[in-house]
Amino acid sequence: MFQVRTDLAVESRELYQENKSQEIPGVEVEQPKMSNDIEITRVKIIDDEGSRLMGRPKGSYITLEARGLKSADADLKDNVSKALAKELVSVIPKKQNINTLVVGLGNWDVTPDALGPEVISKILVTRHLFKMYNKSEDPSMSSVSAVTPGVMGTTGIETSDIITGIVEKSKPDLVIAIDALASRKMERVSTTIQISTTGISPGSGVGNLRKQLNEETLGVPVIAIGVPTVVDAATMTNDTIGMVVKALKSHSEQGSEFFKLLDDMKEDEKYALIKEVLEPYGANVIVTTKEIDKIITDISQIIANGLNIALHPGIDLKDVNRYLQ
Repeated sequence: MFQVRTDLAVESRELYQENKSQEIPGVEVEQPKMSNDIEITRVKIIDDEGSRLMGRPKGSYITLEARGLKSADADLKDNVSKALAKELVSVIPKKQNINTLVVGLGNWDVTPDALGPEVISKILVTRHLFKMYNKSEDPSMSSVSAVTPGVMGTTGIETSDIITGIVEKSKPDLVIAIDALASRKMERVSTTIQISTTGISPGSGVGNLRKQLNEETLGVPVIAIGVPTVVDAATMTNDTIGMVVKALKSHSEQGSEFFKLLDDMKEDEKYALIKEVLEPYGANVIVTTKEIDKIITDISQIIANGLNIALHPGIDLKDVNRYLQ
């Protein structure tokens, strides 16, 4: 059975609406009006029916979309950082002097999968300072630690086992995990940031699903931040065929029966056809943008800025920009 590959809750909702022309039962959606070229969608799965239909655990999924991020100027990057910080504050547990572990998932050596490690390199870590000066609280900072556990292919250790050991030793109140994701649409690659309160599967963006990192496995709340950096080739081809067929049907009478035949094909039939065509070139192909190096650098700074502002109460955008220079 063909399943569109996407890690974005907003796209799972769109797929359901395309098929059913209605909102998903058991799912609440909020789309506040935003300026500064940023669109925010808050999807909340509130019951088991919504979870089943969405194919995701119950919880909150917040999506920030800024189509200009691929060539963003400083003002847009700052605006997205502030919007991200605001949304993070809304889902971070309300606790004074919260102790947070930030985990950068991914592989330094694979650029589309290097988002997590890049973010970690820009995080303002303070846990060692709290330990050094024997402090339990500070009005302007909270205790933040950060780690890049690598990937199983280079460490030989399950990522969740590494994080579980660190959590057991350092005892954080919250884990925030950053990872690359997959989208079904090229237009969302590198222009979308998703926050979720349900944890994450390391390696999901490049198709290497590992053991879940969530509250059930780690014993503390887990917030995931992800950015789609790749599109599955078969999924993208399937969507492209659908768009091309619809365009040809509306502009040409000639061959309309053929177009109708393609349009009426079931999704799994189209997928089988696409797989047969792609097989000689490698069926499991993922696609990214040619500017992915610069994009990862820019978006990692945006996410790090948002995290630094959200986690440290006395720090604003001016402070984090100075810290990163």
